Formats: sequence, structure tokens, C-alpha cells
Amino acid sequence: MTPDDLIAHYGLEPIPREGGLFRQTWEGPKRPDGRPEGSAIVALLAGDDFCALHRLPTDEIWHFHLGDALELLLLAPDGTTRTAVLGPAPLTGQHVQFTVPARTWMGARVAAGGAWTLFGCTMAPGFTYADYEHGNAADLTARYPSEAARIARLCRP
Repeated sequence: MTPDDLIAHYGLEPIPREGGLFRQTWEGPKRPDGRPEGSAIVALLAGDDFCALHRLPTDEIWHFHLGDALELLLLAPDGTTRTAVLGPAPLTGQHVQFTVPARTWMGARVAAGGAWTLFGCTMAPGFTYADYEHGNAADLTARYPSEAARIARLCRP
């Protein structure tokens, strides 16, 4: 199985601004405010591509599916930072499922030495583009200086 096989099988398309490829696999019924009750995607990162730092107003659950480990840089509202690794080895500290708390900046890339990762994300209420906040490297570096190098590698204009 190759990334090209997965792209064809799932009909993956580029994720606007954020990076990577995805397809929405589920969207729940609309709530009175117009947002979906929930949503789910399947996504792929391969090679040097990455999910740019961004944040959302609600929790987002990340699910590891196939491939190599995926590193998630997390920049919390309280100023702390953390790295979570999604991957196929949960008994060594990797996660097959990980919840990113609301308002936490998150960015991801395939772990060093890896080639590609197929993963999914689920949200309730569901994702809307209006909720997506794209990270700015200068602002994030000022707030989280200890992660300056990683922030630079996980931001897009």
C-alpha cells in the first residue's frame, strides 16, 4: 500500500491552508445554529507535507490508522507545550487516539524517519471553516519561545 493508493481509494483532496490531504467521511445533522452535530475526516500526510499550526474552539479527537508515527505539537492556552505521538505502538507511549483540547494550537508532521501517516479527526460539534484559526509564526514564537524552531517548521503564511 502506498500513499498514492490511499489517495485514489479515499478520493483525498488538499486541505485548504492547513496542508495534507483529506476527505470528510461523516457529517451529523445540523443543529439550530447551523453547525453539524459532529464531523469526521480521514487524512494523509506524506513526505515533507505537514498540518500547519491551527486551533479550534472545541476538542478534536485524532485517530491513528496506518503508516508511520505522527508527531503533534501542542501549544496550550496556559503557555505550556507538549508533543503527542500517534502511531502503531501504544505500549511504547504512542497513541492510537488522542484528544486535543479546545483552543490548543496544534500542528503535525510524520515523525522523523517515517514516510507517511493515514489518520482521522473527529469533532462534536462538527468542524466548520469559520472555526479554523490559522497560526502566525511570529505571534506563536513570541508566546512559546522554547518551541521557536518547531513553530517555524509548522507554519504557513
